[in-house]
Amino acid sequence: MDKPFKAIKVTDNVYWVGAIDWGIRDFHGYLTERGTTYNAFLVMADKITLIDTVKPPFLSELLARIGSVVDPKEIDYVVSNHAEMDHSGSLVDVIDVVQPEKVFASSMGSKALKEHFHLDREIVAVKNGESLSLGNLSLTFLETRMLHWPDNMFSYLPEEKLLFSQDAFGMHLATSERFADEIDESILEYEGEKYYANILLPFSALVTKLLNKVGELGLEIDIIACDHGPIWRKDLDKIIGWYSKWAQQKPTNKAVVVFDTMWFSTAKMAEAIAEGLLAGGAQPKLMPLKSNHRSNVATEILEAGAVVVGSPTLNNNMYPTVADLLVYLKGLKPKNLVGAAFGSYGWSGEAVGQVRGMMEEMNIDLVDEGLRIKFVPDGDSLNKCFDLGLRVAEKVKALCESA
Repeated sequence: MDKPFKAIKVTDNVYWVGAIDWGIRDFHGYLTERGTTYNAFLVMADKITLIDTVKPPFLSELLARIGSVVDPKEIDYVVSNHAEMDHSGSLVDVIDVVQPEKVFASSMGSKALKEHFHLDREIVAVKNGESLSLGNLSLTFLETRMLHWPDNMFSYLPEEKLLFSQDAFGMHLATSERFADEIDESILEYEGEKYYANILLPFSALVTKLLNKVGELGLEIDIIACDHGPIWRKDLDKIIGWYSKWAQQKPTNKAVVVFDTMWFSTAKMAEAIAEGLLAGGAQPKLMPLKSNHRSNVATEILEAGAVVVGSPTLNNNMYPTVADLLVYLKGLKPKNLVGAAFGSYGWSGEAVGQVRGMMEEMNIDLVDEGLRIKFVPDGDSLNKCFDLGLRVAEKVKALCESA
């Protein structure tokens, strides 16, 4: 029988020909609990054009979906909007099968693809704002450097008012539905927020500039076809509005209390701190690292105003899971946060100072030097924890009022 994979029509001239990865659960350190998609698009113009490819294991799925519309060998052009392997990983094999007239990428993308794949064929470097005639249709290219790699670019199909947005406006979400309006909005918002918090957060200033730039260019956009997750053909203001909000990183009175514990002493401290936060008018969210992945913590912090980090001391160092989290968060560069460090210890107690040091490196506004409690916290110690929560709540309230 023919391979069962079929293309899905997006417009009269554009088809989704990507792949669904139901099983992936780790995407370079990010927990993808709902899987993902690697979206690629076939533009049926006079010059038939493929926009992006897929992760290498899904090459046959890509070719089968293309084959349900047209013989892959009839493709004239291939456009690579992003050189990362989940989008370019099967590019060399596609080139071998298709033998396209030309392959296009941004100037940085052309260099990256040649260096990564050691290609001896030309990758045509397009300029920002340059247009490519496809005969009866056309593509305009917009560089989006560092969203989230130096080579990223958008491709815009004006005749269809369709923006191929690459990694922007996407999410890691494997579903049978291909369009956002077919999926529960709460799932879209959560997965979109998680994707933003864990991939695009360090580049928030560039996101704001990009949104303004698109507005200034006056592009008419009816469809956003991103490279992960569903295609947006309705209510585009939702995803654009969410991005605008997330990029601002405006603080709220939510306080994330994240910690790990060996013998539950640091956990007891966390619970008392949370009570103090609540009494002070903040909204605490406890996230023990034994049951919360680093990427889920990052997601909660995106719309918080405070982060309070707790660690016991192990072998004169902070606990390994806490170190893992802080290194991860440092790379994401969250902004507009107040916070504190805390932890229990037995005899040396270096962890709290180390946690405080990393939080200072992230420019988190700390309320004090950190709270250390020796061995098991008692009534007086727990009162100190409660008081720490009160002081963080007071500081986050002031932060929200000034934002």
